[in-house]
Amino acid sequence: METNLILSSSPHIHTRDSSRRIMLDVIIALLPAAIAGVIIFGAKALGVIAACVITAVVSEALFNLIVHKQQTVGDFSAVVTGLLLALNLSTNVAIWQCVVGTVFAIVVVKCLFGGLGKNFANPAITGRVFMLLAFSSVAGGAKPAVVELVSSATPLELLAQGAEDAPGLMELFLGLHGGAIGETCCLALLLGFAWLLFRRVIKWHVPVIFIGTVFVLYLVFTGSFQMALAEILAGGLFIGAIFMATDYVTSPITLKGKMVFALGCGLVTFVIRYFCAYPEGVSFSILAMNILTPYIEKFTANTPLGGSKNG
Repeated sequence: METNLILSSSPHIHTRDSSRRIMLDVIIALLPAAIAGVIIFGAKALGVIAACVITAVVSEALFNLIVHKQQTVGDFSAVVTGLLLALNLSTNVAIWQCVVGTVFAIVVVKCLFGGLGKNFANPAITGRVFMLLAFSSVAGGAKPAVVELVSSATPLELLAQGAEDAPGLMELFLGLHGGAIGETCCLALLLGFAWLLFRRVIKWHVPVIFIGTVFVLYLVFTGSFQMALAEILAGGLFIGAIFMATDYVTSPITLKGKMVFALGCGLVTFVIRYFCAYPEGVSFSILAMNILTPYIEKFTANTPLGGSKNG
């Protein structure tokens, strides 16, 4: 009987269709946040989402065509990257900036490193950080946007300033405030989280530890339960913890490693938000921990029975 062995880099899959199925589940889980973003921010949000998704698919297809590589757009990973990046942007971002950021995420971060399973960091997160750095001086860049419904500042900025007109907890939970397209409505993000848990795409450890770390640190440093709760509901903490910190490729494989990774993400996010002038730190924290993932895996690897801890 002939047996074919398939060799691949992590994440290791059981069938040829597993990656495609996982990506479809992630897309389904992101739909509530995308729909909520369009409802809250209007048609501009739909334009940003369409620009990022279309650019992601076209960029990967053209790259594969140019380098004579088998087409991989059918696994829907490019769609996930484009959708995630779009949901992390504001409606004030120009379409050309969306295109530039998406091309960077797909071509530079993903394709040039070998494609799905070989990228060193989450492409959507890296694309967003690139846009924050590249377009930070441009009005309407990739910073969390302003929603005309409420105020001229994002909730994190209002909380940092101690403003009296900061959104209440219910407004933060429902997303009726300024921010990026997919980060504001925590209810929609929790629905996506429930779907991913139900489909066993992810486990609860990373999102809960990530968000819980930020909550506990704010509770300790501010002594206010309401402030700690507001800090986890505001900004991109939920979307980052649920959809990007759980990335199979750029997070540790072992459970112990995942817990250390999530704890580090929460700690870095808190330090940036609380001690630095920049109000948001989720993207930078995940990117930093992505870079440290190989070291976390090394120091949290399970030792085989009878094996040496020193390898």
